[in-house]
Amino acid sequence: MTGFSVGRIDVGTPVVLAPMAGVTNAPFRRLCRLAAERGLAEAERAAPGGASARHASAPTGLFVSEMVTSRALVERTPESMRIIAHDPTEDVRSVQLYGVDPATVTAAVRMLVAEDRADHIDLNFGCPVPKVTRKGGGAVLPWKRDLFAAIVEGAVAAARDGGDRPVPLTVKMRMGIDADHLTYLDAGAIARDAGVAAVALHARTAAEYYSGTAHWEAIAALRAHLPEIPVLGNGDIWSAEDAVEMVRRTGCDGVVIGRGCQGRPWLFTDLVAAFHGSPARVRPGLAEVAATIRQHAELMVEHLGSEGQALRELRKHMAWYLKGYVVGGQARAALGLVSSLAELDERLGALDLDQPYPGDGAEGPRGRAGTPKRPAVPDGWLESRDLDDRMRAALAEAELSVSGG
Repeated sequence: MTGFSVGRIDVGTPVVLAPMAGVTNAPFRRLCRLAAERGLAEAERAAPGGASARHASAPTGLFVSEMVTSRALVERTPESMRIIAHDPTEDVRSVQLYGVDPATVTAAVRMLVAEDRADHIDLNFGCPVPKVTRKGGGAVLPWKRDLFAAIVEGAVAAARDGGDRPVPLTVKMRMGIDADHLTYLDAGAIARDAGVAAVALHARTAAEYYSGTAHWEAIAALRAHLPEIPVLGNGDIWSAEDAVEMVRRTGCDGVVIGRGCQGRPWLFTDLVAAFHGSPARVRPGLAEVAATIRQHAELMVEHLGSEGQALRELRKHMAWYLKGYVVGGQARAALGLVSSLAELDERLGALDLDQPYPGDGAEGPRGRAGTPKRPAVPDGWLESRDLDDRMRAALAEAELSVSGG
């Protein structure tokens, strides 16, 4: 399958790393890109002289940063500036923004463009976390059509201010608040009319969180509804075969990979190989997993400039990396408390590194999916599809206090 275009960016492989808070920082993005490069090399070996994506500006896909809050970015907080810091080896610098106030989101986009800090900007309308939705943000925001339109239109206009290098802007969203308050078709049309370069859909509602099964039929419906722009699908992609099947079943132009790559950056080898016709798949034994953990740690130390902070940040990845392998509760707990590279080496070295790949046990969902629940929304949010003055004032206050999710 060929790639797609996002404005002036030619995406040679139809794969996007989803922005994930606390996960898709520069070190993890680098691991995923390196894995994707191996996938492209495998495909070229399998079909010498065949079609290659290397001519594209983003040959192995897009790799999006953690979500950054627009207000924090405009105020240049140290954490927001860290989030948008990119590895110098990145072909395309992709940043995801969150916000609930059109003026603030527009200002953040203008800053990114004017200071040449991004080549692609994505807007987050998919976060289901209660601290975000109860402020009217994330997955519940598109319910207010006028607010959604104002944010997207302002952001697109600011992104075009790049002159001879306009920055393409995309939108990532969910199906809606719950089954009775779906928004994705309306929001998709509003975004298209505003001039976005592509729309991505996580095929769940905010109420479903990450539970149950993603509704791929909604991706197909959105693809049919928006024939003019690329539509990307997200949800329940745990393998390269899942990705290819989503494209086959829905007709979407590409796939967005979230939880499936947590602790498995090599999934991008499989994905890129599969989309370029190669059967190559990575099935790492525990020794290879341990080597990847060590590489991840080194990149984190380099990125953060503090060994202690880097190892603390790495702890959340341990259970994902070790899923399916016979490690033992005590060793898992010890690795989850590691605080230095020396400790990491000692604890990895104590594992039975001769273990082969454990098959299905290492694949599938990572972390907690949550259970369906009524989303937290501002009082009176569902009474109308349009904002009133009281809600406008509340949203302005929310922009000052929310930290994303």
